[in-house]
Amino acid sequence: MTSATPPADESFPEGLVDGLLVDVPVPDFPLPDAITGSSFDPGGRLQPSAERWWGHHLAEMRWQAELLRLTVSPVWYGAGVPRGDGAPVMLIPGFLAGDSSLMVMAQWLGRMGHRPYGSGIALNVDCSDRSVARLEKRLETIVRHNGRKAALVGHSRGGHFAKALAHRRPDLVSQVVSLGSGLDHPFDISVVTKAAVAGVRAVLQLTSRKAARSGCLTETCACAFVRDYDAPFPQDVPFTSIFSKGDGVVRWRACIAPYARNVEVTGSHIGLAFNRKAYRVLGLVLADRADLVRTVPAT
Repeated sequence: MTSATPPADESFPEGLVDGLLVDVPVPDFPLPDAITGSSFDPGGRLQPSAERWWGHHLAEMRWQAELLRLTVSPVWYGAGVPRGDGAPVMLIPGFLAGDSSLMVMAQWLGRMGHRPYGSGIALNVDCSDRSVARLEKRLETIVRHNGRKAALVGHSRGGHFAKALAHRRPDLVSQVVSLGSGLDHPFDISVVTKAAVAGVRAVLQLTSRKAARSGCLTETCACAFVRDYDAPFPQDVPFTSIFSKGDGVVRWRACIAPYARNVEVTGSHIGLAFNRKAYRVLGLVLADRADLVRTVPAT
């Protein structure tokens, strides 16, 4: 992807020039506070940036090609990926998605010797605090049934939930893997995505007094989830953050954290759920072969 340095009064959505993604300048018109202050899951100590980013949403349609490439890749058949030992793995979907979005991943993990579980989320739009409380109960059941800790794999917003849940219950979590999650900078998402979050927040505030009072999905939220999300990540729980510089929804730099193994792959944000390179990394770290994974330093 190529980019140009924008004038101070311009911001950049996506465009295509000679088949390449480039940033195209547009007027920097004012946006409502309801949009600029939106985030998937803001932490109490984190503030929204004044910098505006439009993302690359048209390019996100690549996920279909990424799914097709996965099914013909040697990784899909387990080539070069160590098998698991039957350990449980709970998969947590991203914003506006449900467990069905990770069914391909669940199928692959099962064939690779792991024991995948869904999160019970049909559509990831609910209050973060309520969602993580339900995930905690589900995780307790999974661990009790298997007699061992479970790994958490979260796509996008699901990675935020996994991060908070691992801090809250490190006794239940063997490791965390996030896919395209803006870990310590949750406001670094596109304007289009912020607008979708603002719409969901408006519905939550109309249907829940707690959501209206707490400022759900804004920087003012101060629930138990935010405290867990903001807290230092437990050192004894391995964390792997898989990201792509071609991510059109979350700014890739937001996915790099000092407490994580930061691993770069190529592809789209949505496509990380079907990305053959991400699957290889996932298979290696879940089989405790993270030594074979090339990481990016958190600088």
